[in-house]
Amino acid sequence: MGKAYNGDRKEREEEMPKIAVCDDDKESVIRLKEMILSAGISKEIDCYESGEKLVESDQNYDILFLDIDMDGMNGIETAKVLREKDKNVKIIYVTSYAEYVHYAFAVHAFAYLLKPVSQEQVKAQLQEAISYYQKRKKEDEISIRFETKDGSELVRINDIYYFEYRERRVYVKTKKENLIIRGGIREIAERMKGYDFAVPHKSFVVNLFYVKAVKGYDIRMMDGSLIPLSQKKSTEFRSLLNKFLAGCILDALS
Repeated sequence: MGKAYNGDRKEREEEMPKIAVCDDDKESVIRLKEMILSAGISKEIDCYESGEKLVESDQNYDILFLDIDMDGMNGIETAKVLREKDKNVKIIYVTSYAEYVHYAFAVHAFAYLLKPVSQEQVKAQLQEAISYYQKRKKEDEISIRFETKDGSELVRINDIYYFEYRERRVYVKTKKENLIIRGGIREIAERMKGYDFAVPHKSFVVNLFYVKAVKGYDIRMMDGSLIPLSQKKSTEFRSLLNKFLAGCILDALS
């Protein structure tokens, strides 16, 4: 009985998310750390007093509470560097300035809290982040079957960056390989609509999760690809992207 209990407890501890706090105000760090520990989500919290120290640590975290207005490397710059090596960390911005909220979209922030934050807000964001993480983990296991010239191919949804129609063929850009599949781009668009994919151009269907930035009529993907955004599709695509991001960034300003 004792061994089984200890084993279960150890397994639960291993499943606890890895959490960090980064803020150049020592009192804010201490207060936020206490709130996170009180929420019972994790037993250990790593703390940093600058963006430089966080980046230099070379650690990966599941959840990061990050101040924006810091001396030296600010929170936006810090997040951009972190995103280069870690696309999955849930960044929860904690700041005194509401006007920074629009910058959060550029780094796929998960939430935005205004100081002073309450225990209830911190616990709610932690629970939401963990819930979202578990949802993404389940989705990561979802695969979809495509027909290629060499036969049937099973591809994980979260491995797909985008689909491109050219030379009368549909090409699939994935994390592992490029595939040529059967069917038309409209058929693909309809099929992928339920998995947070959208159409920015008549020849493309993109995974919204991997959109890094939209500037003018260019879409920069996280794999470095540059995809055109047609003027005709611009309004609808931007609306879908904002809606998708809004599902990640919880409105804590109301």
